[in-house]
Amino acid sequence: MSLIPTHLERIARARTDLRLGLPVVLEGANKEQALILATEGLDPDRFNAFRDLGEVALVITTRRAETLNARAYDGDLARLALPGGATVDWVKAVADPKDDLSTPMKGPFSALRGGSAALHRTALALMKSAHLLPAALVVPLDGDAPVDLTRLNSALTDEALSAEVDHDLVVTGRVPILVSQAGRVHVFRPGDGGEEHVVCEIGQPPRSAPVLVRLHSACFTGDVLGSLKCDCGPQLHTALAQMGDEGSGILLYLNQEGRGIGLANKMRAYALQDQGFDTVEANHRLGFEDDERDFRTGADLLKRLGFSSVRLMTNNPAKVAMMEAQGIDVVERVPLKAGLNPLNERYLGVKAQKSGHLL
Repeated sequence: MSLIPTHLERIARARTDLRLGLPVVLEGANKEQALILATEGLDPDRFNAFRDLGEVALVITTRRAETLNARAYDGDLARLALPGGATVDWVKAVADPKDDLSTPMKGPFSALRGGSAALHRTALALMKSAHLLPAALVVPLDGDAPVDLTRLNSALTDEALSAEVDHDLVVTGRVPILVSQAGRVHVFRPGDGGEEHVVCEIGQPPRSAPVLVRLHSACFTGDVLGSLKCDCGPQLHTALAQMGDEGSGILLYLNQEGRGIGLANKMRAYALQDQGFDTVEANHRLGFEDDERDFRTGADLLKRLGFSSVRLMTNNPAKVAMMEAQGIDVVERVPLKAGLNPLNERYLGVKAQKSGHLL
């Protein structure tokens, strides 16, 4: 194996750089290249140095552009020209909706059109991959980029970020838990350098028969703190209890916090909900889609453990469809009714009305 990082490893490095506030070089077709920088954690000195390189565009998703009444000429994104007197505070105010209601007049905006938006699109995909706000500063480079910066080919990066991720089983350990002393935990590490996922196996379910499965996205606030804003914690414990009663089951505990937007962005969405927006509206104002999770991960982990058919504990038909599309036979959808309380009644209503959950 070469000591030089692969492209997938370079993407993992780029995610870390962006989270640290470092720029990354993107290379496109015909030797086109640009420097990209996250708006989150933007430093004034680095911002000024960035502006000295040329005409900078602030790139946001169409979801965010709709909130700001900015034109999205490129379909899924908008490229906004920076006003002459733009400051770091201006950039952050456009990217982050936390003060939209108190300072609603951020425009008028000058949206750019014409030319390729391929590098800008890749920049947004990288921000989402790093669990940062989906907004980026992009400046085209005419000369050579600084040699110490991470460089990525845009087309290869787009392909890698949309591809199904492979997972390696790192370790398995016995963990007696409340619902069953016969518990085993399998830790899987994704090949793209992302967060590890956990599978809890209750009992010894045969690989030749449908297994009771709960596909559960990590929810720190609900699972750990017992938040009353969602039904995640009660669903988790109800699913484990049923597996314990039946003597076997599989809990897929996936690190896809906040429907795949990460814990920090989830807290931003919670703050917007305090301003009166529902879950979906809050995600859109942040620049995300309703649900950014990749459910292919769960199917991959099941296959690696030798399972091909399941009884899926879910109220979400999308999970059933995803499993079947990935070659997992869902012989039964097992409803999971738990966690309704006066503080999450509206949240659950939105899940039913806008996300198609069967509650």
